[in-house]
Amino acid sequence: MPDRRTSIAPSAAQSELAGALAALRATLELPEEFPAAVESEARRAAAEPALPDADLTAIPFLTIDPAGSTDLDQALHLAREGDGFRVRYAIADVPALVLPDGAVDGEARRRGQTLYAPDGRVPLHPAAIGEHAGSLLPDQVRGAYVWDIALDATGREVTASVARARIRSRRQWSYAEAQAALDDGSAPDELALLAEIGPARIEQERLRGGASLNRPDEEIVLRDGAYAIERRAPLPVEDWNAQLSLLTGMAAARIMLDARIGILRTMPAPAPEAVEGFRAQTVALGLPWSDDVDYGEYLRTLDHDQPRAAAVLQAAAGLFRGAGYVVLDGEAPADPQQSAIAAPYAHTTAPLRRLVDRWVLVVCEALCAGRPVPVWARDSLSALPSIMGASTRLASRLDSEALDRVEAALLASRIGAVFDATVLAVRNGTINVQLADPVVTATVPRPDGVRPGERVRLHLVAADIPTGTVRFDVVG
Repeated sequence: MPDRRTSIAPSAAQSELAGALAALRATLELPEEFPAAVESEARRAAAEPALPDADLTAIPFLTIDPAGSTDLDQALHLAREGDGFRVRYAIADVPALVLPDGAVDGEARRRGQTLYAPDGRVPLHPAAIGEHAGSLLPDQVRGAYVWDIALDATGREVTASVARARIRSRRQWSYAEAQAALDDGSAPDELALLAEIGPARIEQERLRGGASLNRPDEEIVLRDGAYAIERRAPLPVEDWNAQLSLLTGMAAARIMLDARIGILRTMPAPAPEAVEGFRAQTVALGLPWSDDVDYGEYLRTLDHDQPRAAAVLQAAAGLFRGAGYVVLDGEAPADPQQSAIAAPYAHTTAPLRRLVDRWVLVVCEALCAGRPVPVWARDSLSALPSIMGASTRLASRLDSEALDRVEAALLASRIGAVFDATVLAVRNGTINVQLADPVVTATVPRPDGVRPGERVRLHLVAADIPTGTVRFDVVG
């Protein structure tokens, strides 16, 4: 499930919002650079990478990422095999570049994951690893954990395994370039098959009852003294590419569950009241979710080019709560499911950006090779849920508080204006409302008798960008 990415356009880069976001980084004590010992160790590891013996450099792997990306975790090669398909999905060999219990490892455990904010990112690893020696850049021989997955004609997994090998990506495609090549028929075979495998995997997701949140990227712009958000809906190739990561994560989960060792990404089904709250939001946004349509199927019907659909997808993230990590140490959990995916799942395809993936790769590779899981990995599995939990909470706080400041910026030039809004929820003397334009949520005092789903009119009293606070009075 690709994450939403929000960035600041050059027009807004020196604005009051940019200053507020910089202050937020300081408040959250986000690191600005790596300690010297960490940088030094990373440079040494990058200078002498321990490449695996197996050589798959003859296979024309390729990468598909946002334009300008330098931290390339995944490369793919797709082929027909009999009536089905063969998916080879190469993942950056970060374990070969990070010494267990070394300086880089210690700092990565402190950070947990790459953090994303509208004004930039806070990387998990130093650039020597994350953007160079570990990144699957084109025309460079790199070590990788290569997942080899067989699919039948319907896209259902038949077999899956992973092993380390040397690879060489032939080309770094942007999403736009890949989509254009698929559309005009110029894509090489190893890419062209994504237009068959991707939809087949989406159909498998539908049959499982799963749902994907492919939210749009957003850019904050400043024009004529007023802020606005420009949204870019995801291209089909982005969804298809994401399906390969989901496929690989489900394969990793199955391998670890069979062996009763490893770490899963789990999430409970949403509570009924959360589902009803989201349903009310869809009504408020003019895109109602019918009772007779499954959740995942409803999300698939949304037109991502509509701003209101983007707001629905953002609201839908509220159902994806309670996710965590469960360690397998001789026993399987009572409920191993990741409810949004509707299957057991593990994080394994982004080791440059997420700590836990390094462990999953090492565990799965050892299991597939019939070797014991390395002692360092087995002994430290139990520490990962708390590390990742703390990191995820920080990422969520950064995302939430950055959004508060962005929303305040959207409203700052409209003090005194009156807005139409819909009541989403009633809580202890306040109501949570959704403005129609701009699409912003806010909490305001509750007028007598107001219920969820009803319309109200709000007078904007204040919008403070530095703190991300807005204040409305209900006027009707």
